[in-house]
Amino acid sequence: MKKIPTYSICNLLGSDQCFTEFLITRIGDFLRGHEHLYFPHRHAFFQIVLFTEGGGTHSIDFQKFQVVPHQVYAMGPGQIHTWEFESGTEGFIINFNESFFTAICHNPNFVSEFPLFNAVSGTPVNILEAECCGEVHALMERMLREFQTDSDFKLEMLRGMLLQLMVLLSRRLPRVSQRGISRHQLTTLRNFERLIEEHFREKRLPRDYAELLFITPNHLNALVNAAIGKPAGELIRDRVVLEAKRLLANSDLNISQVAAALNFEDNAYFTRFFKKHTGVAPEVFRQEYAKSAVADVV
Repeated sequence: MKKIPTYSICNLLGSDQCFTEFLITRIGDFLRGHEHLYFPHRHAFFQIVLFTEGGGTHSIDFQKFQVVPHQVYAMGPGQIHTWEFESGTEGFIINFNESFFTAICHNPNFVSEFPLFNAVSGTPVNILEAECCGEVHALMERMLREFQTDSDFKLEMLRGMLLQLMVLLSRRLPRVSQRGISRHQLTTLRNFERLIEEHFREKRLPRDYAELLFITPNHLNALVNAAIGKPAGELIRDRVVLEAKRLLANSDLNISQVAAALNFEDNAYFTRFFKKHTGVAPEVFRQEYAKSAVADVV
């Protein structure tokens, strides 16, 4: 298995039409020019996709999903993705870089603070109700028309519509606030998730994150349990396991190198950890993933 490639927005466009920060297109048009992308790959950008018709499957970070109308998925940079769409599958694809917002926003975590792109406790795939799907569909149609024009303030208009889309979708996602979590607690949870993303390689205990959040470990654990239904330590372990899977899917790294990249003391300790939380040894996972990746494209 070859090394999993990482694509930027420019990689997906011809050099004569490269627009580095933002892209919106219809799925059918995109697929006709990018047939090779059914192989496992990563993105260096954020992506939002709405399916309006068709079927097939796609996977995000080793989770496989059936394509159905009204389905929307959102991915952040680094997630491993592959697909197998049926003929006639349609909808919209939106790609954008973090810089599309940070160029005018001083918050470097602006995009990642939306629950759409939470790879720790959220789900990347959701089914929209008919009313919401229609609203999202109409907004994407307007975005596509704007993208295809040369109007003044085009970027500003697209930025505003993309922000509206992210808010609209975030409001329709399953919300932890519906479980009685206050806005302040929700902010703490989002900060915890952001800190996991930054420090999971070297910080493995809830007390490490509680210290960074200026709360007690018991408070952190109770908050995460109430909001997500699992202890804080499990969120941290889930992120370590996910990164291990991502690294194992890269054939250029041996097991010892994967263990070292995740700051495990030795290969044996990493193997025990991985098998305990996945049910298979790292080498077995790598072999099974390689077989499934080949089977998906045969």
